[in-house]
Amino acid sequence: MRAVDIITRKCNRNELTKEEIDFFINGFTRGDIPDYQASAWAMAIMLLGMSMRETTDLTLAMANSGEILDLSSVVPIAVDKHSTGGVGDKTTLVVEPTVAACGLPVAKMSGRGLGFSGGTLDKIESIPGFRTDLSIAEFMQQLREVGLVLAGQSDRLAPADGRLYALRDVTGTVQSIPLIASSIISKKIAAGAQAFVLDVKVGLGAFMKNLEDARTLAETMVKIAHLSQRRAVALLSDMNQPLGLAVGNALEVKEAIETLKGNGPGDFREHCLMIAAYMLVMGKLTSDIEEARRMAESALMDGRALDRFRALVSAQGGDTRCVDDPGRLPGANSIETLTSTRAGFLKEIHAQKVGETAVLLGAGREKKGDIIDPAVGIELHHKVGDYVSKGDPLFRIHINDASLLSGASQKLLEALQWSDQPVEPLPLFYGVVQDEDESLKP
Repeated sequence: MRAVDIITRKCNRNELTKEEIDFFINGFTRGDIPDYQASAWAMAIMLLGMSMRETTDLTLAMANSGEILDLSSVVPIAVDKHSTGGVGDKTTLVVEPTVAACGLPVAKMSGRGLGFSGGTLDKIESIPGFRTDLSIAEFMQQLREVGLVLAGQSDRLAPADGRLYALRDVTGTVQSIPLIASSIISKKIAAGAQAFVLDVKVGLGAFMKNLEDARTLAETMVKIAHLSQRRAVALLSDMNQPLGLAVGNALEVKEAIETLKGNGPGDFREHCLMIAAYMLVMGKLTSDIEEARRMAESALMDGRALDRFRALVSAQGGDTRCVDDPGRLPGANSIETLTSTRAGFLKEIHAQKVGETAVLLGAGREKKGDIIDPAVGIELHHKVGDYVSKGDPLFRIHINDASLLSGASQKLLEALQWSDQPVEPLPLFYGVVQDEDESLKP
């Protein structure tokens, strides 16, 4: 068997066998198949697609390219969540301690941000001392003792995915639905998840720009999970405007802490409660979504979720004083307010443009290896549908380099579209995709 023959077969629109996919992934992981052949193979998949059976075989091949954690000795059922990425999406920081506070232990391996989409690890590392580079032994011990862990992806888990994603990022093959789906699910399987909730973003600030593509991705991932003997449910959530009001690492941690204290922006709080509710159902703490939502809301309101977050920060070496006093988190040298030059209803707040502005300020990476500034970012004063008077504040820009202010201000103004007529607020969710064997109800 040769790599070139497998590439040629896919280019000729043939369905690859499990043996061919295993051969290619194993050879690529070992370094026997060079990057240029893997890039050609990924491009063929990007252009010609994969069947569901091929995509499932690819997922399992990538999951089996390294270790697969067995969490059964620590937790009765391992439930995880995954977001396909967005602007202002600090959901993990609220959902995971909320779910843990309800009695369902949560172990999550997260990633870093690249481009306009922020990364959970970059955000949580705004807390001084917080360590994300846990060994697998430390990961398992903390899950056993604390019931909650948030760490970086181990190089020993799904290494084929790490190598392949690096190539996809520079070869224009990121958007392939089979490659996205297999990447996400292979990491969930490798990290020991038996059931997972998928937060599939759709809109201007998401990889999936329209609902049709987002639904296709969600259906693909749910089917892969089923064929891999796992359980999954996917929520299609809006990413046309930023989630919540904060965009930027320390700013988003502050907003998460406020939400854990029972406050926080309404859209972000409700988003977190729904994701948490589905996790609780997938973890079999209840079979009813509305009851699960009440459980999650109770954990937020009575302080148990905040206590779990504090325990997480303490266990991983972070300064717990930041939880009680978020003012201790990194702050920018200057905060500038951008005001409105007109009156009207906000019709659009382009999520990607806001995210790109945060990157311009230093809150994100344009390429791997760039240094993150945890203090900078943007706070929104309004959401789509709000009426704004002339002179009202639109954004607060947290900035450390004054020379960037003019460009950032201009980009933020370009993110807005206005209407003289009332505009309906954007929905939080567009639907739920689930396995036909599941009885979950939205």
